[in-house]
Amino acid sequence: MTTPAMNDPTVIAALLTTLLPMAAFIIIMVFVRAWPRLSAGLSIAAIGMSLLCALFLLVKHWGLTSPITIMFRWVVTGDIQIPFGYLLDPVSLLMLVVVTVISFLVQVYSVGYMAGDPGFSRYFAFMSLFAWAMMSLTLASAMLQLYIFWELVGLSSYLLIGFWYDKFSATEAGKKAFVMTRLGDVAFFIGLLLVLMHLGNLNILDINASHIQTQMSAGLITLSAVLIFGGIVGKSAQFPLLTWLPDAMEGPTPVSALLHSATMVAAGVYLFARLFPYLSLSSTAMLIFLAIGTISMLMASTMAMVSRDIKQVWAYSTISQLGFMIMGLAAGGYFAGVYHLTTHAGFKALLFLCSGVFIHAYESNDIFEISDRGGRRLKTPTICIIIAAAALAGLPPLSGFFSKELILAALADLNNPIWLVAGLLGAFLTAYYTFRLIFILIFPRSRRQQGSDAAAHGHDGDDSAADYMAMAWPLIILAAFTVVLGLYQQPLDQFIAGPAAIDAHAAGHHAWLPFVALAIAAAGVGIAWLEFGRRDAARVGFVEKIPALNTLFARRWYIDDFYRLCLNIIVYKVFANLCKQNDDHVIDGSIDGLSKATIVSGRVLSGLHLGMVQYRLLVIFIVLVLLALYFIF
Repeated sequence: MTTPAMNDPTVIAALLTTLLPMAAFIIIMVFVRAWPRLSAGLSIAAIGMSLLCALFLLVKHWGLTSPITIMFRWVVTGDIQIPFGYLLDPVSLLMLVVVTVISFLVQVYSVGYMAGDPGFSRYFAFMSLFAWAMMSLTLASAMLQLYIFWELVGLSSYLLIGFWYDKFSATEAGKKAFVMTRLGDVAFFIGLLLVLMHLGNLNILDINASHIQTQMSAGLITLSAVLIFGGIVGKSAQFPLLTWLPDAMEGPTPVSALLHSATMVAAGVYLFARLFPYLSLSSTAMLIFLAIGTISMLMASTMAMVSRDIKQVWAYSTISQLGFMIMGLAAGGYFAGVYHLTTHAGFKALLFLCSGVFIHAYESNDIFEISDRGGRRLKTPTICIIIAAAALAGLPPLSGFFSKELILAALADLNNPIWLVAGLLGAFLTAYYTFRLIFILIFPRSRRQQGSDAAAHGHDGDDSAADYMAMAWPLIILAAFTVVLGLYQQPLDQFIAGPAAIDAHAAGHHAWLPFVALAIAAAGVGIAWLEFGRRDAARVGFVEKIPALNTLFARRWYIDDFYRLCLNIIVYKVFANLCKQNDDHVIDGSIDGLSKATIVSGRVLSGLHLGMVQYRLLVIFIVLVLLALYFIF
């Protein structure tokens, strides 16, 4: 571990990376909110400078062998000192670059997509706030600091999901995302308290140190690991807290691209990688993580198979792929999980941004409607979405093929083959639902394009070529990123895997596995072609032909219905009834008793005001005389 001086370029670059977006947020909200274009330019300039600083840090410290810490005194009171610092190591540097690249491209894209929106300046302010929180989370050197920015990411995502607050569904989606992620965060916080009580600090390097096993029992490590994983479940929308993410599609499409690719939901997987040495100390906990990731991957894949909403398909896909990453990490594939997190960021952002162009042009999220109104006439987004879909399906030579194969190899090295079977089934379903959407999109029912390019119009009525180009350039860059990233697997493996010395699967690589994975992915694409691509296709999937399964998947396995039932029984009936009884008998009862006591006492004292004082004194005098006579005689 090294600690550079405060005037070192590394320190300056790290500070600028995080502080510039925060400064942009403050300046936009306080000073330049009335000038939309200036607000956008300021936000993009800030994230652009952060991107340059992040690239500088990555290039400068490529081949880093020991972590770099940059520490500042944050809170000093008496004997208590709480530091604030940055931790630079391979995984944080790579994640920092991914976050800044995606954030920059999404903000450039947003200039065209959000043109004419009355909340244009506010949108870019929230984007800057989100970028600051996410990058600060990435570089945090202690878990307390990470947790603070973890919650700020949740807050800023709430603001972005509910950006169109005059739309009821958007506000409800924002509240749902905020509440459900908080449930996981409570468990996360309790897990951190357990670690703090036994370790004495929350420094990430200390938590990941090998000697921690001498300070904490195996049972306590397992309990704290599972509780910390609760935060991952909430943030990355894993089972059972997975239903908030599809509803989060109510926000603007660039927001969906940002949240679903390399930022908010990816923060959970990043936390898993960040604390991998500690979490992997418990084999029981890792088995639980593996099971949750598997369930999430398969359930979300089935939901995507029947959805007609283009953004929701990709939302379900995000849940599924995050579950796949967790499977890889839980199986011991440290680099496999991190590498798929990196590749997924590129092609998932591309999928959402391409979808945004279609939605912007045809004012519809329905894939059948977009197709019949001339979807494939938009050449650039059509080509780019096909490239991204092929990467998501795991087709070579795109980046998704290589990262998925590494995770499958990690699963193949486990003793129980059921995990590999589940992974291959997930690969099949992914290829199927991905190309189901693609074939529907590019092959309209009528087999002829209806409408024209002139008929395409934006959600705000702005059809300018400048706005379209602002959206097109990020697509081209992300498509190139998706194509070439697979070529850098080996250098990234050498860069990332060093600190944890993981990836035991590399030594026992299965030569047959890539061919099996490719065959299964091809089978998924082939079935999707038969059902949705060929000229005489019925355009009805095999699941949709079974009403019970179709309803089950469309209703998200009735998970939301179960939550509503629990709310009705626990909150609205039991808890509400207890509150009513308390109100009727305790609160109202005490007030009623007080009022009755007041009335009685008033009646007793009222006699003093009726002119009967002399009479009462006479009665008292007679009683006293009679008592005296009794005792005398």
